[in-house]
Amino acid sequence: MIRFATIGTNWITEAFIQAAKRVPSFHLQAVYSRQQETASAFAEKTGATETFTNLHELATSEHIDAVYIASPNCFHAEQAIMLMNHGKHVICEKPLASNVKEVEAMIDAAQKNGVLLMEAMKATCLPTFQAVRQHIANIGRVRRYVASYCQYSSRYDAFKQGTVANAFNPAFSSGALMDLGVYCLYPLIVLFGEPRDIQAHSVRLSSGVDGEGSIMLDYGDMEAVVMYSKIANSYAPAEIQGEEGTIVIDTIHTPTQAHIHYRDGRVENISVPQPYEPMYYEALEFITLIERGETQSTINSHAHSLATMKVMEEARKQTGIVFPADK
Repeated sequence: MIRFATIGTNWITEAFIQAAKRVPSFHLQAVYSRQQETASAFAEKTGATETFTNLHELATSEHIDAVYIASPNCFHAEQAIMLMNHGKHVICEKPLASNVKEVEAMIDAAQKNGVLLMEAMKATCLPTFQAVRQHIANIGRVRRYVASYCQYSSRYDAFKQGTVANAFNPAFSSGALMDLGVYCLYPLIVLFGEPRDIQAHSVRLSSGVDGEGSIMLDYGDMEAVVMYSKIANSYAPAEIQGEEGTIVIDTIHTPTQAHIHYRDGRVENISVPQPYEPMYYEALEFITLIERGETQSTINSHAHSLATMKVMEEARKQTGIVFPADK
């Protein structure tokens, strides 16, 4: 059994636990929260055996093999590095950290300690996304990638009334790019690598984070356009446009349906059945790698995470978005 602890007592942690429980070798040993009352309540809800309110005690526990981190973005690097320095494997929610220097420090800690570090990007682990990778040659030379993740935040109404939640607070390294834009960029990097150049634009809110934005990425013989928002909705699918056909993907953040529309009018369904929750597949990838003794994923690799963060950091630089973690 792989004995897990979790950091974060929110809905996404609960969703990860429920999905990971489908993997036979997953065992939820402990949960962490700064408040004992919160930790105890979450442990009872999820079936964890232990609770921790001290991160060092969690890091040094002999009962923990791996940790899932779903704390605010600004805490990812510090928490992950402490855990990895004590031999714990880490799967960390996206975005992996606040900036490039933190991602580099996390990768360095993983390599020095010989442990597995993986960004919990669910989209790229899903069966249908893997099918897209396998079939992309069918559409000929790729000329354009278009993806959007625009979802009106449930916290934006409160923001407009003067209440700034974590999602709109730069102290937590948040905003539309960090929380949603990463879902558009990470699959792009996995498919095509780093761009030659980017041009970024955003709508900044009074708190200093971006409410929405867009990035054009230059790949020489192709371009990519990504759009993201926490202040408006979009219902547009993603597209990978090639000279011989176009792959249409239902949603880039959780791809479950993909079809190739060829120039001659044929339509090929390349979707793959997904019997389990989306987060199951990232949990399965992570646990399988631990069992094999691997220290990084070939899908959500260190290089992919670092390249994605480089794009996001440059986009923030161009649009004037600065986090306390950058200083």
